Formats: sequence, C-alpha cells, structure tokens
Amino acid sequence: MPVSGSGKRRRTQPEAGTGAGAGTGAARPGRRRRILAWSAGAASAVVLGVAGVGAWVYQDLDNNIKSADVDDRIGGDRPANLSPGSKNILVVGSDSRDGANAKYGKDLTTMQSDTLMVLHVPANREWATVVSFPRDSWVEIPACDKGDGNTSDPHRFKINEAFAIGGSSGEVAGAAACSIKTVEANTGLRIDHFMSVDFQGFKGMVDALDGIEVCPEEAIHSKKARLDMDAGCQTVGGEQALGYVRVRYGVGDGSDIGRIGRQQEFMNALAEKAKAKLTSPKSLYGFLQSGTKSLTTDPDMAGIKPLYSLASELKGIPSDRLTFLTVPNYPREADVASDTANVVWQYPQATDLFTALAKDQEVDKKRLEAEGKNPVYASAVRVQVLNGTSVQGLAGTVAEKLRASGIMVTGTGNAPENTGTTTVTYPAGLKKQAEALAARLPGVRARAAEAGDTAAGVVTLVVGKDLDAARIR
Repeated sequence: MPVSGSGKRRRTQPEAGTGAGAGTGAARPGRRRRILAWSAGAASAVVLGVAGVGAWVYQDLDNNIKSADVDDRIGGDRPANLSPGSKNILVVGSDSRDGANAKYGKDLTTMQSDTLMVLHVPANREWATVVSFPRDSWVEIPACDKGDGNTSDPHRFKINEAFAIGGSSGEVAGAAACSIKTVEANTGLRIDHFMSVDFQGFKGMVDALDGIEVCPEEAIHSKKARLDMDAGCQTVGGEQALGYVRVRYGVGDGSDIGRIGRQQEFMNALAEKAKAKLTSPKSLYGFLQSGTKSLTTDPDMAGIKPLYSLASELKGIPSDRLTFLTVPNYPREADVASDTANVVWQYPQATDLFTALAKDQEVDKKRLEAEGKNPVYASAVRVQVLNGTSVQGLAGTVAEKLRASGIMVTGTGNAPENTGTTTVTYPAGLKKQAEALAARLPGVRARAAEAGDTAAGVVTLVVGKDLDAARIR
C-alpha cells in the first residue's frame, strides 16, 4: 500500500501466528487491527449512506439479499446456548459452480465452500473474535439431509465437504445446514446465524472500487486459479483478484493456512480502499449491488436493517479487542504418514478456544499461540479404554472413534466397577497426552492416577454413563 503523503510503496511482513506463507505480503499486526476495526464501521457507513440516497435504493438493495431457512434441516440435537445475548455467525465463501461461476471448475458438480469462519459477538459487545477454519481440516461430518430425499452417512473428511453434501441439490439452505451441523458437532458452539457470499459478488465489489493493490513478493502462475502475476505491487481487478485470494499451490508453502492469511490481507486492503472510494454514489451503489446480490443469509439476517445493526455493534469494539484466529492445527501427516494434504485440530488448544467462546469469554491470542507451539500429536497418545457401564461393547465403540482420530488404542476391557462419570487418568510423564485425550471428550478432565491404578506408559479412559460416544471429537 502507498504510504500517505510519501508516494512510496512499502513491503510488509506477515503477522506471526496467522499462517501466511512466504511471499504473501501481509499487513503488519498493528495496521491490520486498525483496518479490521474500521471495516466493521465501514459497513455501517455504507448502509447509512444508502438510506440517505432514497427509499427506492434501500428497497432495491434489501430485495437483493436472499433468505434460506435452515432450521428444519439441522435437527434438534444441537449444542446448548451457554451465553444468551451473544452471537455466533457462520460465514461461508461459496464456490457455487452455477451460472457465471461455472468456468471456475467445470469438473465440480456440487456447491463448494472456499472460506469458512465463525464471528463471535459477545453479549456485552465489548470485543469480538473471528475464527477461521482451514478448509482441509479433517473432521467428523455428521449425517446431513442432501435435499434429494437421501441422507449422507457420518464419516470423516475435509470440513468443506459439508457444504457440498448439503448442497447436493443446489440449494444454499441445505449446504449451510450441513456446514452448521458440522461446525457445531466439532466445536460445541451453537451457531445462531449464517451468511454465504459467492464468487460473482466478490468480483463485483472489487470492480466497483476500480481494483485492489497487492504486493506479491514472488511471481504467481496458476492455471487452476486462472492467475498470472509478476512479483511486485500491482492493482488487480475482479477476475484477477478472485484468483489471487483463491490461489494456493505454488505460493509460499502451498498450504490452506497460507491462503487464509492472504485472504485476510486482501480483505483488509479492500476495506481500506472502500473507505476512500465509496464517497462516489456510483461506486457506492455498484459496490452494494454486487455485495447484496451475492449474499444469502438466514431469515433473521436477510435485510439491510439487521446487517446495519450488526455493523453498528461491531463499530464500537476497540481495535485491540477485535481478534482474528485460526483453529490451532498441525499436518495430519504426523498421525497418518500417507496424508500430506490435510490438517487436524490441535488438542487441548482447540477445545480451550471453543469452550471460551461458548461461555462468552474473551480469548487470549498470544497465550493460545504460545501453548500451541509444541503440539501433542494424536498418534502420540496411547490409551486403554475400559467400559464402566453395563452397556455391552461400549469400550469398543469408543475405541473405534478414538482410532479414527489417530489415537493409538492399546486395548479395551471392562472396568472393575460401573461408574456414572467418565474419567481419564495418567501415570507420571503422560500429563500432556492425557489432557489432549480428555479435551476430545466433552466435560472430561484428566487427573493423575494413584500409584498402581494405571498401566505404565498408557493413559486410562474409563467410560461412564455420562459419555456420549457420538460427541467424541
């Protein structure tokens, strides 16, 4: 970005902990916070400006926003709302291949989600956290309504597959519902609203601003992203901008984590450009037309008024209390040598993050990142599973779930007596492994075993009546 008054361009460095790969040119931490804080206020200013232009413009834009009711497709087995007054909003960047989007992937026959994040707005509106979910996150995909009279089977796969499964019939409602079910099942967060934006809206917003300046440190050539760029600062229009935020392979470390950092960087730049450019009624109208036409939300968010209300709430949040995080993760290759394409969430850090938000507690980003520097791989956890109930085969069922997560189950059996409470105990030296295991079991905490109460070198899990095997992460 040009430095105000200098006419010079500066090359910026990636923010630590964002996962941005080399060569992305991400914004500095302090600058990023200022831009992100402003971007919330920009939405308020834009909507307010439209309201002042005339009622017909307001109505025109209001009618552009599509509504999709997902409640009847999610079902009733959902996490409890532990913090009344707070909001969890699922935001999806849609790769729909319908209409003008078809050229971006004719080999794909289903709807795809390119970006997935949750915005948590607390009840006191004094801070906010945005959590990005890597699309290559290897998670449990629950059974979902496919919209054609069939229901998918529960299985493990990339998290973005949920959008494709639910959207098999081409309906955003089904795609969003399956994504919501998947996020809720793997995080324990209750999702209150959702927003979905497709490719064409993104391109239109960029074009209405006459392009966005980016500064890649190395040339980018990708047939898949339809992108050819030289190194150095340059302005990209809608088509090229779309390729820039979507490109993955051949840039930096080629990871989805790096792409998340680049997408955040680009949206910061877009917000900054909008602040200066949207004083023109023509640019303002074009920007909002593109944005609203590509937006689908749940019924309660489908309109200029509720979006303006949300933007107004975010506007008052101090810049240093607007936090952007990526779910703590590590390459799945550490657990499954043959899988070099996916990531798995890091425990107990991921659970700590989700639990804090569920209880409406502000997350300490520095502490979360510091605790995640030395991950405990699932494959490093060795556990014996004992059945502490009268339900036959329960230890085997739980063991199967744990093995699917990459954990090494050394054996199963029956506990000496039945118990209503699930316990995780560990011998000396295995505290971190036990905590990583317990974090996958809702409501369970690890504790040190009494001398002789557990086998040497393994953690012991006694399954009680309170454990729902379906909720093991």
